[in-house]
Amino acid sequence: MSTVTRTAATPAAAHEVTADRVPAPRGRRSHTRRRHGFGFWAVALAFLSVMAFATVPAPLYVIYQARDGFPTFTTTVVFAAYGVGVVGSLYLAGHLSDVHGRRPLILVSVALELVAAVLFLLWNDVSGLIVARLVTGLGVGLLTATATAHLGELRVRATGTASSAAGAGVVAGAVNLGGLSLGALVGGALAEFVGQPLMVPYVVFVVALVVAFVVVLAAPETVDRPASPVPYRPQRLQAPDGKAGAFWAAGTAAFAALAVQGLFTSVAPTFLATTFHVTDRLAAGATTFGVFAASAVSQIVFARLSQRTQIRLGMVLLVGGLVVLAVAAIVLQVAGFIGGGVVAGAGVGLLFRASIGSAGALVGPERRGGVLAATFLIAYAGLTVPVVAVGAALLVLPTLPVLLGYVVFVAVLAVVAGSRLAARA
Repeated sequence: MSTVTRTAATPAAAHEVTADRVPAPRGRRSHTRRRHGFGFWAVALAFLSVMAFATVPAPLYVIYQARDGFPTFTTTVVFAAYGVGVVGSLYLAGHLSDVHGRRPLILVSVALELVAAVLFLLWNDVSGLIVARLVTGLGVGLLTATATAHLGELRVRATGTASSAAGAGVVAGAVNLGGLSLGALVGGALAEFVGQPLMVPYVVFVVALVVAFVVVLAAPETVDRPASPVPYRPQRLQAPDGKAGAFWAAGTAAFAALAVQGLFTSVAPTFLATTFHVTDRLAAGATTFGVFAASAVSQIVFARLSQRTQIRLGMVLLVGGLVVLAVAAIVLQVAGFIGGGVVAGAGVGLLFRASIGSAGALVGPERRGGVLAATFLIAYAGLTVPVVAVGAALLVLPTLPVLLGYVVFVAVLAVVAGSRLAARA
């Protein structure tokens, strides 16, 4: 965890100092707020574009698999490369926006996604897929904590009220998971209805990412760099002093939440094809879209509930949805499989948002990027490690027992972690 202390005041305090010492003309204050308001939506667009690009390949894995004849385990290796990129980036650089600023890291993230898109277009055998997914993960790891912190700070400065940070948290969570849902749907739809399914989706996102890069250039910075150089060190998985229980409860709950999402961004399309004989590309993309869209929508619909109520509701929806999904897999009801995933996705959204919000509230703005990076590091381990275990298990076990074991593991973890998080809310 970064222990850097910024020389700048917090947004609210900075505004008060300015007002006390040199009152800014009303027109200038209005212009500054509009600029920060524009920056808020520019960063949200970049966040949405990068997260959407991250799931574009999800409905395309079946096409790659059919073309090259590789087993399901290879799909999980490709997906694991993405997770390794995310976790590695969060560990090495996810906290650096506290020192070097939010905007530079967001721009680097978008640039990395552009590199990944070009790799998908020019080098699309298995080795190329692994490298492209690794680069994609590096960009996502740079972005998640940085953009989450930046959105909150921009919103406070645009409105002049510290309470608006809560609304920014809703937007950040919805954009994060909503982008993941959008990418899968766009990838599946383009693959189904447009020629060259392994090219067109990436070309579309090259355009989207270029636009995102340009608009972020106009977004204001919210972090002042320290006056003296700060020694570099990787992100530490260390709780803030005196707050270890709250930090690890938040991290573990986020791990469980993203373990559900990992299932639907990696091997769920293969489950649909092998267990339910659903090979339609749009159906595969729509399934992933439904799960992630439910995650995004639930955060907005239930935003007014208390955090404790959101956590408890999230646990009920997540576990209930997984139970429905498991029963549907046993009785071969594809509608129940998809529906259960959507219900579980709604629970994921509530649990994930509560986890990130709880972690971010443990420290002040000068250390928030580092704490959020540590929490996202734990969360994305949940997106990767269990899925790789599923891929390995599928080498020696039938599909159904592996799926049921995964469901039981995630459900138990979500209940234990969510209960501890709710107790501290």
